[in-house]
Amino acid sequence: MSDKNFTRDFSPAWFASVMGTGILASTSMSYATLIPVLGTLASALWVFNTALFLLLLFFWLMRWIRYPQNAIKDLGHPVNSQFYPTMPIGFIVVAGNFLQIGKNYLPSSFILAVASVFWVIGSMVTLLFAFILTYRFFIGSAMKPEQINPSWFIPPVALIILPLIGGQIMQQWPAAWQEPIVVFNFICWSSGFFLYLFLSAIALFRLIIHDPLPPQLLPTLWINLGPIGAGVMALLVMAKSSSAIIQLPLSSINAFGFIWWAFGIWWFVMSAIMTIRYISCGTLPYAMSWWAFIFPLGAYVGASYMLYTVYAMKSIYWIGFALYIVLLFMWIITAWKTLLSLTRGGPVAPVKS
Repeated sequence: MSDKNFTRDFSPAWFASVMGTGILASTSMSYATLIPVLGTLASALWVFNTALFLLLLFFWLMRWIRYPQNAIKDLGHPVNSQFYPTMPIGFIVVAGNFLQIGKNYLPSSFILAVASVFWVIGSMVTLLFAFILTYRFFIGSAMKPEQINPSWFIPPVALIILPLIGGQIMQQWPAAWQEPIVVFNFICWSSGFFLYLFLSAIALFRLIIHDPLPPQLLPTLWINLGPIGAGVMALLVMAKSSSAIIQLPLSSINAFGFIWWAFGIWWFVMSAIMTIRYISCGTLPYAMSWWAFIFPLGAYVGASYMLYTVYAMKSIYWIGFALYIVLLFMWIITAWKTLLSLTRGGPVAPVKS
């Protein structure tokens, strides 16, 4: 594929690879206490993912500059449009990697500056897409049942994940900014949480009353784990970091996080069963949507580890580690398939526009 065609046909779903690689780096660092070499893997992934993000951001911007009609066309697509928020989520994920991994190599002042800038940019673009995509749904033509799919959960995930970084950096900001950030964090988390609940009902309705998902959209079924994993992590961080501003029942919030996390086990098993069924039928060809396997599962692994730090329950720890092994395996396969597809001029979008 020529550079010109790659820019013209650049899919917003490419940033799902940044999300997936970033969450693998984060969870690898978490479990480095068990297997030290994972710390080295996490550092390598952090460097690679930062470079990947900047490269993809360049192509994303160039597409809007040189081929705005193609970018706008994707923005109106019922599936491809939902991957636009993966770009601002990329900002947030990279910021999180800097805070967790970069602190071991770079000055803390630099880490805070990078994380803060990335969080602010990511927050602004996330809010922009949250309203644009919803507005287009509201004023668009009638939606067909087959157009409904779990990729609709990506915009809520983008909102839910913002407090995960906002809660970490706010304590390093001037005191006058901390209260507004707390309010902002709660607005974003609550908006993402309730939007996920509403859209989840619609998506389940579609899965039950309509034909099965087409093969290229089967990986989006795993996105159900995204709001759960990211939501639990963000909730725990948000509640703890806000304690100096607002009095919250931390034990009750932690318990709710545990209950929500437990629901994720059902979605993991159900998604795995459906994936195995498609594979056994030979109907799961590679598509960019394969990256939907990675970040949601990684977010759930991250939530498992964070809940372990709260409750010190070994069962949660080992569930998280077992799923981390699955995550690593799936990332290797997806990354390899992506590289092969790219070199052979294969698909670069979840579905054809």
